[in-house]
Amino acid sequence: MQAVFDDSTSSHDPKFFLVKGKMRESTEQPERAQRLLTALHRSNIPIVEPAGFDLSPLQDIHSANYLDFLQHGFQQWQELPDPSAEVIANVHPMHRRKNYPTSIIGRAGWHMGDTACPLGEHTWQAARCSANVALTAAQMVLLGEQKLAYALCRPPGHHAYAEMAAGFCFLNNSAIAAQYARRTHSRVAILDVDVHHGNGTQDIFYARSDVLTVSIHADPNEFYPFFWGYENEHGEGEGDGYNLNIPLEKLSGDTVFLQALNDAIDRVKAFNPGLLIVALGLDASEADPLRGLSVTTDGFHRIGKAIAGAGLPTVFVQEGGYLSDLLSDNLAAVLSGAMEATSK
Repeated sequence: MQAVFDDSTSSHDPKFFLVKGKMRESTEQPERAQRLLTALHRSNIPIVEPAGFDLSPLQDIHSANYLDFLQHGFQQWQELPDPSAEVIANVHPMHRRKNYPTSIIGRAGWHMGDTACPLGEHTWQAARCSANVALTAAQMVLLGEQKLAYALCRPPGHHAYAEMAAGFCFLNNSAIAAQYARRTHSRVAILDVDVHHGNGTQDIFYARSDVLTVSIHADPNEFYPFFWGYENEHGEGEGDGYNLNIPLEKLSGDTVFLQALNDAIDRVKAFNPGLLIVALGLDASEADPLRGLSVTTDGFHRIGKAIAGAGLPTVFVQEGGYLSDLLSDNLAAVLSGAMEATSK
């Protein structure tokens, strides 16, 4: 196994975050990446820098208006009278129609699904580097250089839609990597094990049958993203039957999660993808500050072992997992479990 990381992504350091209407420090901090790096060093996993990619893999997933907003929105916001330090939308369209606004205030509302994704001076550069990290890890596996690869992506991506940021996410790294893999394989699967439903990923592929999306997450009835992630969301049109959501009771532990994972892996194997993308959230941890599920470190080891035990070329793309004393241990556990399964 090899890992991919670009330290320049630490320049993205969001400050604005609302919790129950109150300002809080964002949990998506640069220190997350440093703790995850500690796990890689401790596990003796080689780390390489990402290759440079042009914008075409991003354009295959995200709209031109949205990419332009990410690239230029911060500067345009700063040209307003008395602007905030980060772009934070204060108005959102209830229904998206064809009247796209030219005002940066209107564009912010169009392209930002909540207040957890403030756009800062370095956000575009960090998000683009994060996507390149995922693409490089996918390329390694697609070329047969590695059976497993890990992409230390920050900012994360699975809440990002084709033209909307949300939940700390700007570019959908897992979706970008999956679409890139479609250049080589006719079928690709995304298995999301983050504590939050991968709503952006689901939406991007919801009407497609060539990319299977499966998400195990805390029940959205009482947990972010609230409006997506229910069992009755199966896909639509050609994609009907190619989306599987497995919501779990809040604070349920290892046994429940691993039972759900077995069902998810069975569905993935039946699809027979050429590549498996794992949207790896470590925020299902019992120690995570967001407290959605309660998976132990041993549980994460078993998660990694079960996923790699499916025998598919696999790319782990980092999604959530926030500051706790167990963050490094949990990543090391997942990756050691995966390597253990492939060494037999």
